[in-house]
Amino acid sequence: MELVLNKLTKQFGRKTAVDQMTITMKPGVYGLLGANGAGKTTLMRMVCGVLNPTAGDVYLDGKRAADLGEEYRSLLGYLPQDFGYYPDFTAGEFMLYVAALKGISPEKARIRSKELLALVGLTEVSAKKIRTFSGGMKQRLGIAQAVLNDPRILVLDEPTAGLDPKERVHFRNLIANFSKDKIVILSTHIVSDIEYISDTVLMIKDGKLIINRPADNIAHEMDGKVWRCVVAKEAAPAISSSFCVANLHHGDDDTVILRVLSDVLPMDGAMNEIPTLEDLYLYHFQNDIAEYRGTK
Repeated sequence: MELVLNKLTKQFGRKTAVDQMTITMKPGVYGLLGANGAGKTTLMRMVCGVLNPTAGDVYLDGKRAADLGEEYRSLLGYLPQDFGYYPDFTAGEFMLYVAALKGISPEKARIRSKELLALVGLTEVSAKKIRTFSGGMKQRLGIAQAVLNDPRILVLDEPTAGLDPKERVHFRNLIANFSKDKIVILSTHIVSDIEYISDTVLMIKDGKLIINRPADNIAHEMDGKVWRCVVAKEAAPAISSSFCVANLHHGDDDTVILRVLSDVLPMDGAMNEIPTLEDLYLYHFQNDIAEYRGTK
């Protein structure tokens, strides 16, 4: 199976949300990273056929998704950032309702719904109304409904939002098992989730694809650019205003330990650190971070 996004473009008036993006995907997990407004959700909605592209096409095994129509949609599973649900439905009723919309037979729907609710830890509350659920429980229900039809292409937009650390680990294991022969596109602001479960990292900035690389060696781009700086407490603000600081930790002796991202030696005595995916992300989006902090 091969999913190809060919020069995919989406414009909203004068704004180009996705700019001629070309990506070839095969079975595996693709982690999508980018700041708010980078174009991640727009891209995912075009992959799912929710939005029509201004230009470019989506192809599945050489055929245009638009031409495949219902055949293509039947292969999709989609969890949007805010998935719609009926608050007075129970979890079990909602799963059966979604199954009916997806054309799954009632008998198969009952079996599949029971299995998935167990997988996401909602069996004991399957008879309770969704309006009584916490945010994390609703998110787990959203994940369950997305895979009801055993999709070949699974698109998840911020699926770990609202999940506690234990739930996120469980979710990552689910995705790892699910993705053996499927294409999974996963967008999240939690960089560690991308780091743990992605086979390929896709980084988007201002609607453009700036990184498309295997996850296992992607952080090596930052070799020699991550520094550990130990400074007196009063010197820390000057370093922070001059360089991108990924982390700041106060020591016990009036010193501050800074994790600095820089192409050059930031100060005498600075030592190189092993880079992470988060370092790479912050490095590419440091201007956005500076604007957010009001330092630019």
